[in-house]
Amino acid sequence: MALLKRSKLNYQISCTQYLQRVRHLGRSVLLDSGYPKCQRGRFDIISAAPIASLSCTKGSLSGDNLPFELSQISDPFIALQQLQQYAIEKGLSDNSIDNNADNGEVPFCGGLLGYFGYDLGRCIEVMPQIACDDIALPEMHLGLYPWAIIIDHQLQQAQLIGCDLVSDEDFAQLQTLLENPATDTRPSSENFSLTEKFNSNVSAGYYTQALEKIDEYILSGDCYQVNFAQRFKATCQGDPLDAYLKLRSAAPTHFSAFIETEHGAILSLSPERFLSVDQSGTVMTQPIKGTQPRDIDPNIDQANKHYLENSEKDKSENLMIVDLMRNDISKSCALHSVKVPALFAVESYKNVHHLVSTVSGKLDEHHDAISLLRNCFPGGSITGAPKIRAMQIIDELEPHRRSIYCGSIGYLSLCGRMDTSITIRTLLIEDDNIFCWAGGGIVADSQIEAEYQETFDKVNNLLDALQN
Repeated sequence: MALLKRSKLNYQISCTQYLQRVRHLGRSVLLDSGYPKCQRGRFDIISAAPIASLSCTKGSLSGDNLPFELSQISDPFIALQQLQQYAIEKGLSDNSIDNNADNGEVPFCGGLLGYFGYDLGRCIEVMPQIACDDIALPEMHLGLYPWAIIIDHQLQQAQLIGCDLVSDEDFAQLQTLLENPATDTRPSSENFSLTEKFNSNVSAGYYTQALEKIDEYILSGDCYQVNFAQRFKATCQGDPLDAYLKLRSAAPTHFSAFIETEHGAILSLSPERFLSVDQSGTVMTQPIKGTQPRDIDPNIDQANKHYLENSEKDKSENLMIVDLMRNDISKSCALHSVKVPALFAVESYKNVHHLVSTVSGKLDEHHDAISLLRNCFPGGSITGAPKIRAMQIIDELEPHRRSIYCGSIGYLSLCGRMDTSITIRTLLIEDDNIFCWAGGGIVADSQIEAEYQETFDKVNNLLDALQN
């Protein structure tokens, strides 16, 4: 068994207390389960100071402290596989983990943490260069993190976990840092605030024209569904973490994340899992399609939920994506292993009800988690069907590229696990600008006014949390 470095920490319900203690180390990452407001949330993962990194910017690969040359590699997923293999060989004495019951499960024991932007899909499929590209964030950035703070809310315990890539001396210094009162060695940060309100890149008139064009494509047989989105932008100042805490309070979700970047931060309040793989190779994806708003009146709220449970339009929309995801994961899964254990389940969040389905499978012997990710990227729930044609229509009709929106955030652990989200309900702070996106799946019987309103239902609570 490969014995991990472990140190017990004081259990904290608030994951950000430990994040504050390591932020000054640089490139901090928080994968946040939303606990206690999200009772299903279990693990929070916190780390900083990666020892290597891999990025893709406009299709060009770059990295820091990589153990291999990038000059002969053009595919970011192949580079990612090489970095992961290096990490496993150097970080563990073998490929198994001491994951005994006394210490609880370990979702992440060191490995890759980061994000995949929606436009990374251009490295997989040739796409037209139509939409404006005005955001500097790389299409992909992952760091190799040799240690992490794991908070297990189910067992109510916390621990510092490290692999062989972190020295005993550095691990001991981390222990000392985490046992002391929270400090931030950076200059004092200002409270976050907007310096102007959010404005959309899509007017109501343009939205109508775009949906009419999508209707034409659907009627002509080009596609069955297209996910169309608008982008909101404002100027801002202050600490991105303060903004994240305001958003977390307004919209707690179990796939939330805070990632500090070179020019700001990614603030994600996503409710949607993209892909997970456990140590046995079991694959799961949980696409969301179908939304109804919550209401403070319990009778109206229950009526909205009941409507969603019985909406043939929403079920049809959801089923299209279930079929798409079954096809995508089957490229990497063993024959006859792909199943749909849950179809049309309703999940309720602070501001919306969602229709969620679950698709599962088993990796075959020729594929790993990274090849699965490549075969499924970007997620079908945020493109439409068929995927490639839907993406071409999105590029034609949306005024700006999506950047982090509708991409993915997650981890690839040395212990064999992967878990990733779909980056909906996600904001990006870059320099003095903040961006937020909202969209929905458009099908043949979509009502333009209802679809337009749905985009606001999804993000109004986020925008209001910062504007107020």
